[in-house]
Amino acid sequence: MKMPSSLQARLALVLGVGVGVLWVATALITAITLRSEIDEVFDSALEETAQRILPLAIQDVFEREDDGTAQLITTLRRHDEFLTYVVRDDTGRVLLRSHDADIRDFPPFYKNGFIQTPTHRLYYDSALGGEFTIAIAEPLDHRAEVSRNTQMALGLPLLILLPLTLGGIWYLVRLMLRPLHGFRDGVSRRGGNDLSPVETESLPDEVTPVAEAVNALLLRIQRTLEAERSFAANAAHELRTPVAAALAQTQRLMAETAEPASRKRAGDIEASLKRLNKLSEKLMQMARAEGANLLTDTPHDLRVILKMVADDLRPQDRNNQLRLDLPSQPVMSVVDPDAFAIAVRNLLENALRHGDDHAPVQVRLLPEGRLHVLNTGPVVPAEQLKTLTRRFARSNSSAQGSGLGLAIVHTIAKGVGAKLEVLSPATGRGDGFEVVLHLEDL
Repeated sequence: MKMPSSLQARLALVLGVGVGVLWVATALITAITLRSEIDEVFDSALEETAQRILPLAIQDVFEREDDGTAQLITTLRRHDEFLTYVVRDDTGRVLLRSHDADIRDFPPFYKNGFIQTPTHRLYYDSALGGEFTIAIAEPLDHRAEVSRNTQMALGLPLLILLPLTLGGIWYLVRLMLRPLHGFRDGVSRRGGNDLSPVETESLPDEVTPVAEAVNALLLRIQRTLEAERSFAANAAHELRTPVAAALAQTQRLMAETAEPASRKRAGDIEASLKRLNKLSEKLMQMARAEGANLLTDTPHDLRVILKMVADDLRPQDRNNQLRLDLPSQPVMSVVDPDAFAIAVRNLLENALRHGDDHAPVQVRLLPEGRLHVLNTGPVVPAEQLKTLTRRFARSNSSAQGSGLGLAIVHTIAKGVGAKLEVLSPATGRGDGFEVVLHLEDL
């Protein structure tokens, strides 16, 4: 039989089977011992009865006239007679017998002691030099019935107590393993941004080293991630100054030169520097999105943040494409305002960059906290749609971009425990691209 994979199930199974086998073995040994003791008690009763009845029977024979017939001992009332007896003389003639005694059940006397036939257990004894003999018989069915009743008396409590014992073992094992369950749940519920130590005080000594090793691993992972994020953020930040200086020098060069070829080359350099500057900004946003503290203790109105980001993007919205649909009541959420602003900015920039330049970008915030951003454009194939939330992943759009926008939004959504949906075509339409950010209950 294959052992279950659960430690709880293994302990309960092994202990339950062990206790069950031990109880059954104990019950069998007890039953065998009791059967032997019962036989001894009944044999002793046969012998003692014979020794008590035989003197009385001899006295009765001497006091009455011997007419050659067997004297039948009558009973005061009808009852089951488990012990029957026959008294004979030395010629084998029956002198006295009990009222239920069947002569066919009593073989002739040949020695003192016990004999056993297929149906009865008998004890023979004699007196006066063998002139008188007595045979006491007991049906074997009676002994079997007593033994069976005894075994039933032992087995019935076993049938009741054994399931209760197995249930108790299962409950106790589950109770004793509750700290392990808490440790397992504590680790499994953690998101990628929660690398705090796991509680180890309530764990048993055998498991504490494992928990401490897990905590040490979490600490090393946290330090590694912090070093990577710090490096990315610092590198992106440090790049901004030389990139800005190089961009300024390039723009000055463009203003001072009149040669078309040089101006074109300087323009290409300017475009590359702007992309590099934009990339460094996205890397800083990614480092912020991957950091901790994406939730706050104080709720904020998402409408205010969304309107502020939209106003900040007006210079990029040359065709006045952004259409905000905001509820009249505040939409409160504990999502960090900076994190929400970063996510919204990337969604709106993507919609303006990749959508139709002459079609509106619908931005709708629902009262329950769900944000919809929809732009017009060709349908994105399903195989490409699945990859758009990866870093540096882009569709076949010819628009400029770093491929980090949706990856940043996806990271923020994952960090705050929200859900991000990417749909194409948009809901209720045959074309377009729609992103839904679920911030309900946050």
